[in-house]
Amino acid sequence: MTVCAVEPSAGFENGDEYGGGDGRGDGSAPAGCTFTADGAYGARLASAGGSWYPERWTLDGPEPYAVPLPRNQPEEPGTEVQPMADGRVLIHRVVGGRHAFSLLYPTGPGTGELPLGAVGCPDRSARLRLLPPAPDGERAYALAVGPRTTSVWLVAGGAFGPERLAELPGRCSGGVWLDRSGRMLALDRETDGRTKAVVVDLECGGEVSPLLQIAADSDDRVLLADHDSGLLIVRSDAPSPGQDRLGWGVLGSTLPVRFPECLRVRDCSVTPFAIQPGQVLTPESCAVALRVDGPTGSWVAVWRPAERRVHHLRAPEGWLTGAGLWTPEGVLRLPYATEAVPCGVAQVSPPPVAEPEPGAAPGPQAQQPPPQQPPSQQPPSQPQPAAPPPGHPGRLTAPGEPCPPAPAAQPPTPSAARPVPLQEAPLGRLVTN
Repeated sequence: MTVCAVEPSAGFENGDEYGGGDGRGDGSAPAGCTFTADGAYGARLASAGGSWYPERWTLDGPEPYAVPLPRNQPEEPGTEVQPMADGRVLIHRVVGGRHAFSLLYPTGPGTGELPLGAVGCPDRSARLRLLPPAPDGERAYALAVGPRTTSVWLVAGGAFGPERLAELPGRCSGGVWLDRSGRMLALDRETDGRTKAVVVDLECGGEVSPLLQIAADSDDRVLLADHDSGLLIVRSDAPSPGQDRLGWGVLGSTLPVRFPECLRVRDCSVTPFAIQPGQVLTPESCAVALRVDGPTGSWVAVWRPAERRVHHLRAPEGWLTGAGLWTPEGVLRLPYATEAVPCGVAQVSPPPVAEPEPGAAPGPQAQQPPPQQPPSQQPPSQPQPAAPPPGHPGRLTAPGEPCPPAPAAQPPTPSAARPVPLQEAPLGRLVTN
């Protein structure tokens, strides 16, 4: 069992020594930029002259601008930062084997720091990392993964410093918020050699219920979720044993999880990083931003469930790789930093959804070619669609029912998503291409 002890807050004076990547991962510098759920603020670990320091980006004004938040000593490359809704930046350091959390904020020419406390993990093999920003932006959570158990911690926004909210058997990874209240958290839990997505109810003492179980012998993970439409982006090896595939479904729906062939790009890895919000009851029209990594570099792609094609787009120079967010109107905002523009946001409008001809039966569409680039940077071509492999039974299940309210307290609002109809879903199999 992983035992984590909360230790009192301690101030960080000038000259304190910050630990490195101990207990946090490989210690490598984090890539990209993290945004609040509303897109108003971002935060990243920037570098200058070989030194690392936190940097806050303000994105809700006429022009984006960055505010450096350095302390008197450089940060370690593995230090985590996360923006809060009020403009402060949460920082996670490892100090003497403890995981210390503070809030940074600008104070004229300097940087203020509000210590929140620390979490100590006696098991040196345990790993603790921040979860994605909570939907309300007022709280922040962390995941502590030990050899046999995983704990969810509230590290910012609580009344008395870091607080352990739940402990689950098994080793968990991932972390996707399923509702706007920050109550339902999807995690990918590994038990008995298999990984299945589960949902944790943080207001019911960490009650766990299944979320995605496609086949008994498959590894099924949830990568992204959209609160408005219920669209889920998943990764599973169910349709192709031994090979992970990207798929999509709708939270609470009994219809199939589908694995489009167009999301397989030869000799490249494809990672979704943002879903277009605001598409209520129409998950098929949600645009999904993809990061494509190949032998020649990384670029951006956009895909919609309603289309059987992927639009490949050129990323801006200096793109903070893997970072970006959508507007409800369908504009993709990609942050970038260059010497000339240290804080910039590129506005990308992908092609609109192609309208099928009246009376035309749905069928495969031709792949749009990648953008023209120099020969040394030309992305590889995509494979031709193959015949779909045999499917496996599986479905997405809605999160568990809310626990009974206390007699004198107002019952919490249930966060389980309602079923959303899919468009022209094939019903012959429960896993389709």
